[in-house]
Amino acid sequence: MKSTIPYRGLSSAELRSVVKPILDQHRLPTPQEWATAIGHLWAEVQFREEWYAALALARHRFYRTWARSVDAIEVYEQMIRRGRWWDVCDELAAHLVGGVLASHPQDLTAMMRLWAVDDEMWIRRCSILAQLRRRDDTDRELLATCIAGSLSDRDFFARKAIGWALREFSKTDPSWVRNYVAVHERQLSSLSKREALRLIDP
Repeated sequence: MKSTIPYRGLSSAELRSVVKPILDQHRLPTPQEWATAIGHLWAEVQFREEWYAALALARHRFYRTWARSVDAIEVYEQMIRRGRWWDVCDELAAHLVGGVLASHPQDLTAMMRLWAVDDEMWIRRCSILAQLRRRDDTDRELLATCIAGSLSDRDFFARKAIGWALREFSKTDPSWVRNYVAVHERQLSSLSKREALRLIDP
């Protein structure tokens, strides 16, 4: 794990056992206080587990409606831009950004198109991965647009995101993925192609 932020050394199970009772017993009364608490944990982090606690707070069952609001995207974007690593960005993309996209497709589709060409690779990665859980509801055009913004990026994590998104969607529409790879074969990295076709042509 690449991190300049130290760890306390808690396992995932240990962290859940500490955080869950606190979140269950202390309910935040407004979306503003919820967003502020997440932002404080993120900005004032001293140990990386505090980021994981912020993600747990963002995803807690008490706050599902707030977590899927368009207003929450500003909070998530700041988390991505500061986090800039897969352990936090991927959860943000698939569960939190993806949740807003599912609830507000018109607003978020426009935003994901902007994220797809952002200078920050982690923002682009999140646009690619935001539909990981959409299955039949995947917007194919949006997926292609978000991938297109990173096709020329030589960064491992950009290429891996492309392959991962295509591989996941191949479980739903293998023909679309196979055709996409064939059309963009020269642009896709070998890593992206290998991952995209892993479940189709093992």
